[in-house]
Amino acid sequence: MPTAQDNDRPIAVEARCVRLNAKAADVASLAPMVERRSLSRAANELLIEVKAAAVNPSDVKAATGLMPYAVFPRTPGRDYAGVVIDGPPDWIGRGVFGSSGDLGIRRDGTHATHLAVETDAVVDKPSSISWEEAAGIGVPFVTAMEGFRRAGVPKPGETVLVMGVNGKVGQAAVQIATWHGARAIGVVRKAEPYDGHANARVEVIDASSTDVAARVRELTGGHGADIVFNTVGDPYFEAAHKSLALRGHQILIAAVDRIVQFNILEFYRGQHTYVGIDTLGLSSIATGGVLRELGPGFASGHLKPFPISQSAIYPLEDARQAFIAVAGSSRDRVILRPEKKS
Repeated sequence: MPTAQDNDRPIAVEARCVRLNAKAADVASLAPMVERRSLSRAANELLIEVKAAAVNPSDVKAATGLMPYAVFPRTPGRDYAGVVIDGPPDWIGRGVFGSSGDLGIRRDGTHATHLAVETDAVVDKPSSISWEEAAGIGVPFVTAMEGFRRAGVPKPGETVLVMGVNGKVGQAAVQIATWHGARAIGVVRKAEPYDGHANARVEVIDASSTDVAARVRELTGGHGADIVFNTVGDPYFEAAHKSLALRGHQILIAAVDRIVQFNILEFYRGQHTYVGIDTLGLSSIATGGVLRELGPGFASGHLKPFPISQSAIYPLEDARQAFIAVAGSSRDRVILRPEKKS
């Protein structure tokens, strides 16, 4: 493994990188290649040997032209975990992880053996968490935490309603809300239990058989939800709107049909606030700041990384299959492990 030089001049490595030369018409048309490229760090960066990198739905959307600001050709990938091999002496050998809104979208990303990223962007990896688990934290937890940062971090005694609770952002939102002492209620589209970690019991509402807003009022003694984290968007917008407490906040991160109608009178009389979150607008450094806020939760065990199935781990050479799995709405956290395919 290359190491930093005594004169602190950046080293260069031959990195193996997944490359997309142009956007694809659809997932089936994706044709990623693995190329070798020389890589070194800038003065304000660390050079990281990537041990694991997640594949997110946003990676797939960018690759298939649904994000017009994505730059091609490029190496995709927003989330990563690895070991620092070049940078200031006190960083060498440290296990780190991170995420970004621009990596893999507007500049080369994490689906590679090596990554150069700003020093202020990385976070120390807890020793109790595997490389794959650390790589899987990024986008879901950053999205959930940024939503709460903007809407107000939940307080003890408050109620957080999570629409799409078994999605990865939904599970992260439950973990963070219950870590801070709030009550969490989840909404699912069909009868199923909550599937993730929580620090308190999570009441689940089956939207296919229950009036969500009426049930929320019943569970909260008529008060409603102080925060609704709507991870789905317009299909649940009206139910979320009707579930809000006085001065409640609805956080929105996704859309299906994009256009909604709502009662403006109820909106302003309820003194509601709608908060839109797009983590693609966060730089690597800003994302690192969000992850550092979550660090104490992972250290204490109140926050837990998503379990990683061995069947959901792919080598770089199988990046196309990994992208197809994510596009197929796999509930697994899909991970690329840059080790050579055996």
